[in-house]
Amino acid sequence: MMDGNKLNELRELVEFLKANEIAEFDMEQDDLKVRIKFAGEPAAAPAGGFDMAQLSRLMASAPAVAPVSAAAPVGGATAAAPAAEVEEKLHEVKSPIVGTFYESPSPGAPAFVKVGDQVEVGQVLCIVEAMKLMNEIESDVAGEVVKRIAASGQPVEYGQALFAIKSR
Repeated sequence: MMDGNKLNELRELVEFLKANEIAEFDMEQDDLKVRIKFAGEPAAAPAGGFDMAQLSRLMASAPAVAPVSAAAPVGGATAAAPAAEVEEKLHEVKSPIVGTFYESPSPGAPAFVKVGDQVEVGQVLCIVEAMKLMNEIESDVAGEVVKRIAASGQPVEYGQALFAIKSR
């Protein structure tokens, strides 16, 4: 039987995969092995012996966690960013990895940068956490931060725009 923490992590993972329309996913962590396939394909049972129906029932009965609403930032960013680029020719700083976006070094701390800040090449803009590692994302252009596209605490994909910067 899975403990509550693993179950919550698995729930967040499934929500992230659904929100980002990822069709197939494999994961192996300690004694847990999960293979998830969406789009009507039958999924292989995880090592714990659960099938997807059982896993869904378990996740539905688990204590609620903060919802992972990746669809809004991802969809909103892709729709809004091209329009902004056409108007102002903005440079997008994109995520080099899949992970969780954080605008500050720790909860309650001020953000690395705010809209309107002037940034230099190499200046830390945010952190993307991947597999419990905090990866500092640096600006690759000098200029003014015009827009923060990603939402703090939300998942981001490889190549997803995080900031729009009007380069000097």
